Amino acid sequence: MLAEHDRAERLMAIAKAEGLYEEIHLLTEDGTLAGSVDDISPEVMVAMYRHMVFARAFDRKAIALQRQGRIGTYAPFEGQEAAQVASAMALAPEDFVFPSYRDHAATMVLGQSPANVLLYWSGRVEGIRSPEGRHILPPSVPIATHVLHAVGAAWASRHRKEQAVSIAYFGDGATSEGDFHEALNFAGVFHLPVIFFCQNNGYAISVPFSRQSASRTIAQRAIAYDIVGVRVDGNDAFAVYRAVKEARARALNGLGPTLIEAVTFRMGAHTTADDPTRYRDQKAVVEAWQKRDPIARLRLYLESQRLWSDADEAKLQEEVRARVEAAVDEALSIAPPDMEMMFDHVYAEEPWHLAAEREEYRRSREGVSV
Repeated sequence: MLAEHDRAERLMAIAKAEGLYEEIHLLTEDGTLAGSVDDISPEVMVAMYRHMVFARAFDRKAIALQRQGRIGTYAPFEGQEAAQVASAMALAPEDFVFPSYRDHAATMVLGQSPANVLLYWSGRVEGIRSPEGRHILPPSVPIATHVLHAVGAAWASRHRKEQAVSIAYFGDGATSEGDFHEALNFAGVFHLPVIFFCQNNGYAISVPFSRQSASRTIAQRAIAYDIVGVRVDGNDAFAVYRAVKEARARALNGLGPTLIEAVTFRMGAHTTADDPTRYRDQKAVVEAWQKRDPIARLRLYLESQRLWSDADEAKLQEEVRARVEAAVDEALSIAPPDMEMMFDHVYAEEPWHLAAEREEYRRSREGVSV
């Protein structure tokens, strides 16, 4: 462990170099480089693009399924593909991942089944199960509560001497919760190997960031907890990937947590129960943010490097359509659950009153007078 003075000096040097008020850019909106990307291989770049294209197609299909009444309420993430995909690609299989309800692009990169994502939004327990060999926690609907859980897992990793980090995904609205501040404070005090990954998409449901906080950025809040704060263009896959990669290396080298603010934008509604036209000029903001489309800029770069072509795109679109439809077929073909499941997973040991209710349900189902 570094001496306190040396650690503080190094953290402040990192913070100064990164810049808490400036977004870090590596890939511009027109697909040209703003910095070196020699540490990111062509194979990784192409994989990023493929994951992002699939994520957007899946997201649009999920919205359509909800509108058709085939799944429940859904939280779209279109516009945030680079933030989620690139950050997930910078992790390792042994890392612990704590997603919010909007982070399915990240979990699918890490191995979560697209069909399971649809089952989650259908209220099925199968939808929260982590793939074998991965540590993906169930999506958190309560705001910011899982940030504390990520800190706890990081503390456990420290005690077990595991070469693993924890990452918590959350939105700008979560940074107004006490759980967020408690998590950063505890992680900072104990120098825990955890990454706080905030996707600042501009709105906490209908509340713009300017009404959530007097601070100009989220990254600058790291200063209060003496941890590294980084602000990146969340629609720049290369910048996000490097920020998470470096944060992970710092965590494993004893330099503690990093707060990453990925500045992005959700193109659609907060959830399918939301109407964004009630609180923002949807047409104007979407037109403005389409210029920063993370998928379009990455494709421009890949084409300029002869890493992608129209033929590649046509083939990918075909693959994506087939994969999305396969996920839908798999999720919707699963038989409805036994209603008796509502009594399961409540207590470790079933108490007498729940056992009585279960028996009452069974008798009513069998047509026995109760």
